[in-house]
Amino acid sequence: MHALSLPTWIVHVSSVIEWIAAIWFVWRYGEVTKDPSWYWLAFGMLPALVSAMCAITWHLFDNSPSWEWLVTLQAFTTLVGNITLCIGGWKIWQTRGGA
Repeated sequence: MHALSLPTWIVHVSSVIEWIAAIWFVWRYGEVTKDPSWYWLAFGMLPALVSAMCAITWHLFDNSPSWEWLVTLQAFTTLVGNITLCIGGWKIWQTRGGA
């Protein structure tokens, strides 16, 4: 755990907690508005959460070379997350009279 300073750890962990809360709020917004397109966005946020958890796990093990595969997994889940977030936004746009 020495790879990062305490303030950096606080930022990393709080960002993951905030992202989890954001997923929950987006889901709840879909429930409250009875607009299921928001569920697409909530699901689309999950790969980005996995990406963040990969980064934290790698740092937890002091950026050990034996855990370097997590960097590749993080990059992949970031790519997938960007695509799924785009799809989620597109689904919301469609229900608002877009395309």
